[in-house]
Amino acid sequence: MFQIYLKLKKQFFVVNFIILICAFLSSEKLAAQLGFCNGNSGDPIFTETFGTGTNYGPALSVGITNYVFVANSGPQDGQYTIGQNTFSFGWNLPSDHTPGDTNGKALIVNATDDPTDPGEFYSTPINGLCENTTYEFSSWLINILPTSGCGGGGIPVNVKFEIWDISNTNLLASGDTGNIFSSTTPFWQQYGLVFQTLPGQTAVILKMINNGIGGCGNDLAIDDIVFKSCGDFISISDQVSNSSITICSTNTPFSQTLTVTPDNSVFSSHFYQWQESTDGINWTDIPGENSQTVSMNSIMTTHYYRAKVAESASNLNNSLCNVTSDVFQLIVNQLPSAPTIECWETATINDTTCSWDVTGTQPTQPTIACWETATFNNTTCAWEVTGTQPTQPTGLDCWETATFNNTSCVWEVTGNQPTQPSIECWEIATFNNTTCAWEITGTQPTQPTGLDCWETATFNNTSCVWEVTGNQPAQPTLECWETTSFNTATCSWETTGTQPTQPTGLECWQTTTFNNTTCLWEVNGTQPMQPTLECWETTSFNSTTCSWETTGAQPTQPTGLECWQTATFNTSTCIWEVTGTQPTQPTGLECWQTATFNTSTCVWEVTGEQPIIEVISSDGNSIVVITSNIGNFLYSLDGINYQSSAIFPNIENGLFTIYIKVNGCNEVVTDEHLHFYIPKFFTPNNDGVNDTFDLKGIENYNDFEVTVFDRFGKVLKNVKNAPFSWDGLHNNNPLPSSDYWYVVIIEGNRRAGHFTLKR
Repeated sequence: MFQIYLKLKKQFFVVNFIILICAFLSSEKLAAQLGFCNGNSGDPIFTETFGTGTNYGPALSVGITNYVFVANSGPQDGQYTIGQNTFSFGWNLPSDHTPGDTNGKALIVNATDDPTDPGEFYSTPINGLCENTTYEFSSWLINILPTSGCGGGGIPVNVKFEIWDISNTNLLASGDTGNIFSSTTPFWQQYGLVFQTLPGQTAVILKMINNGIGGCGNDLAIDDIVFKSCGDFISISDQVSNSSITICSTNTPFSQTLTVTPDNSVFSSHFYQWQESTDGINWTDIPGENSQTVSMNSIMTTHYYRAKVAESASNLNNSLCNVTSDVFQLIVNQLPSAPTIECWETATINDTTCSWDVTGTQPTQPTIACWETATFNNTTCAWEVTGTQPTQPTGLDCWETATFNNTSCVWEVTGNQPTQPSIECWEIATFNNTTCAWEITGTQPTQPTGLDCWETATFNNTSCVWEVTGNQPAQPTLECWETTSFNTATCSWETTGTQPTQPTGLECWQTTTFNNTTCLWEVNGTQPMQPTLECWETTSFNSTTCSWETTGAQPTQPTGLECWQTATFNTSTCIWEVTGTQPTQPTGLECWQTATFNTSTCVWEVTGEQPIIEVISSDGNSIVVITSNIGNFLYSLDGINYQSSAIFPNIENGLFTIYIKVNGCNEVVTDEHLHFYIPKFFTPNNDGVNDTFDLKGIENYNDFEVTVFDRFGKVLKNVKNAPFSWDGLHNNNPLPSSDYWYVVIIEGNRRAGHFTLKR
């Protein structure tokens, strides 16, 4: 595992070196000074991870930054915070960089847009260093502005790293990151700077400075600031150039000689102290081992070896000044306990895999009959067979056969007695065990004679007797004029007689019906009744259709009536009569009301209403009135002079009464409105127009405060609960033409913005 760590570490340096080369080629500014230690490093002598937690902060100590701390996720230009995310501000910080952190934090910076003072993100002294010693500074940076931020044209991050002497007068080393652009999937990038302390120099100052331009963008996060000593690339190997060895415990005790080899890229001289460890984390000096080689003697368990290297003996035990070589690991795998084996198996130690190899195969089980059982004897290591075949059954019937089944391991008796034959009811079947067959005896009863023509004799096999069935044919149902007699020759009834003749010469409304009781035809029916006629109708009976025919038409109903008129037909006079009167027009209407007769609903409709004020608002320096209803309305600010427009332009701040009435009426609707707006500019040139920045009318509020400041945040004027007017002077000196900012707090509601001073 430690070998993998070392390989990943080297690959990491290579990847970051490539990133730095790419940054150099694409940057507009020189960034060639950046780089990492190409050799081995010592343990970190300074680390800043900015802590963990779900809150924002704490603020950096005084002097570390000249940016302003805010305890939220949305710092403005020139501000910073320390936290784990920027969700509420629209930035994209996936997480902090520190590996293994839970709720880890990073330094989140909104770079200032002031080109004259870009500001220092971070500045701190690093003490306790060694003179004439090479060191590596590194830090991780990320551009947290989404690619869609600033309309897709956000300014990239650009940071300058500087190392100064402790007096802050001599620059020892510096380098620029170049432009770090936003990305759809933002990622942390590491940047490094290598420098060397001077004679007598034991402390330096680290500075991180905004190197980007102002405007929208240039938002970043910083994490994991580290200082480490930097020395030669120092490899370690055994006598056959292995950088690590893995053995089995069967090959212990193990002995070998190790050698460290520096590449002399940094150190001019070398002093050594060998260390050993049993976990690769906690290291112990090996007493007296101060040469380039060390002997591993009689090692029984896993051990790790490395050497501390310094340019002077005095720095060898100073972690701020030395470096450590690569790590040589001797992995000792413990052989497991010998496995439990069967009598036919053999266990052999495999030194390569550090395990036991088990070989051997159990003797093959013999083929046995179904009644036999095979049991393996672990003592003799052989199969033993026992069992006896079952005895064949006796006393079988003449039709049965016994066969042994090797699958079920039993004797199976098969065969069936011959099927008894089907017999008539008068027959008897008897089985003969000698011939193994059925014998049948018996005679059918004699059929009866002398039956009537309608009778039939049938033999019943169930009761085993002859059954006589049949009935004389039923006498037919006769009409009143018919007679019948039974004929034994044809075995049927014969019927005679004729129905009386139906009468003729009937009226159209008459019908005849034959009465089977009296055996006579009956005539019935009545002429249809004459219909009831209207006053305009006449009628006559039609013998062909056998119905009354009515003629005549009702007089036509009059048309063109008014909605209040009704036409009624008088059946006495046989004419239409028209009645009705138009509804009376309503009286007592208000001056804004109008009455109109609706011929569709036939009622008088009254329309018109007084104005209903929905809202009165200030739009810049204009007052706008909106009503919830529509009408011919007039508007006034003094109750005397009225206008048809609902907008009053160019009105100074103040408390106003709004008057509204219907044109032609004297009744008025009123409401008060506090008109307050903030001017966009003023021109203090003493021409009598816009010479001061006034907030007229603000004194009508109970609680208010006004603050004016310049673009650098300097307060120029502050007024609380008093009339406000500013003439563009500060300390009696006229301020230049520029944009200035205001914060107005009225009864707890905050409004902020800027205005222009024009000269």
